[in-house]
Amino acid sequence: MHTTPRVVIVGGGFAGLETAFTLRSHLGKRVDLLLIADQHDFVFKPNSIYLPFGGDEDKLHVPITEPATRRDITLIRGSLARVDAEGHRIELDDGTLEHYDYLVLATGAAMRPEEIPGLASHARTIWTPDQMHELGADLERLRERTAGGSVAHVLFLVPPGNKCAGPLYEIVFMLETWLRRRHLRDLVCLTFTTFESSFIQAFGPGVHKVVSEEFADRGVNGYTRQAVTRVEDGRVEYGNGTARTYDLLVAFPPYVAAVDYPGLPTDDRGFLLTEPETRRVKGTANVYAPGDAGDFPVKQAFLAFLQADAVADDIAARIDPGAVPHPRRFAPMSMCVMEMLDKATFAQVPLRTTGDPDAPVQVDPDAGDDYLVGVSPLWRLGKKALGYYLPHQFGAGRPFHGGLPWHTMELGLKGMAKTLAAPVRE
Repeated sequence: MHTTPRVVIVGGGFAGLETAFTLRSHLGKRVDLLLIADQHDFVFKPNSIYLPFGGDEDKLHVPITEPATRRDITLIRGSLARVDAEGHRIELDDGTLEHYDYLVLATGAAMRPEEIPGLASHARTIWTPDQMHELGADLERLRERTAGGSVAHVLFLVPPGNKCAGPLYEIVFMLETWLRRRHLRDLVCLTFTTFESSFIQAFGPGVHKVVSEEFADRGVNGYTRQAVTRVEDGRVEYGNGTARTYDLLVAFPPYVAAVDYPGLPTDDRGFLLTEPETRRVKGTANVYAPGDAGDFPVKQAFLAFLQADAVADDIAARIDPGAVPHPRRFAPMSMCVMEMLDKATFAQVPLRTTGDPDAPVQVDPDAGDDYLVGVSPLWRLGKKALGYYLPHQFGAGRPFHGGLPWHTMELGLKGMAKTLAAPVRE
């Protein structure tokens, strides 16, 4: 008897939804799709940076029940408890067992501030919308304090183990603009420290140069090679023997896998080891890990989309070779817009892994003119356009890279890049 292949996707974030919607687009009714998510809202986390400055959280939430129903994707609420790769089944936290022909583990990453003594107790960590709201309350207290004439020191911290500190850079730039517009900038010292050897190390010299120049122009004290070892009330200690004081400490904690996977191969932080081009979990025939659950060293939404597309294409081609004659493979290309409130930086960065634990990712030396960086107030429009486009796509049950809307967005981004960015010559 013929049975329809069943793909079970665990995780309702960027990688999980992109995989589900792309598979439905490729295969139509020729695949049975089950999506398991712990929440039935997709949260557009990249734009949570606006919340401390008065942004509306409702705009970040996209209910996924309706688009899943529209695309005939079975959606159940739950969390993963166990994977039985040999038996082709998973167990959920309520004891439910689900069979699969193909399994996509898009369970993402989590934060572990406890790795750094004192960080969880004394730092305002950023990750969830709730934490961003708490930072907003901190900034309001900072405003009240400095409006009364008192001075303050805000220290930003990227500790070892962090896999994508971009949002923390956005917040320091946004805070500088926010303070300046309120005529409070001269009363607040801003310091940024990172364990990396350059600012946003994986994105290469072009982005480091922009950040360094912006820090200099805005009077932000920026330091690299500063690996925090301990945090106390009002004081941070670093591995090189230095220490800094603070009134407000803002940090993006170390990353770890959000789910434990006993029996599957993982790295030292719990991320699933995968085949680079397909994101198939090593040693398995039909288990995949796109996005932050996998072992690619940089955790970022755009990279998660590319990985999910590769996973969906690989599965679809295995189910029906005619459906995807030329399946996409994961070729890491980061694309991001760094908000500053008065302008923004665009970066398109072809990447490659190195095997070096101190610098696991670098700009692809063959990037040529594909390595682009640009700074302009107009890039803020690009950031806003992406913030509208992605929730609209997912709300309609379409993948990020899907249909006429994507082609329109792609043309717009390419046009802006042509006029507002330039190749980086290393």
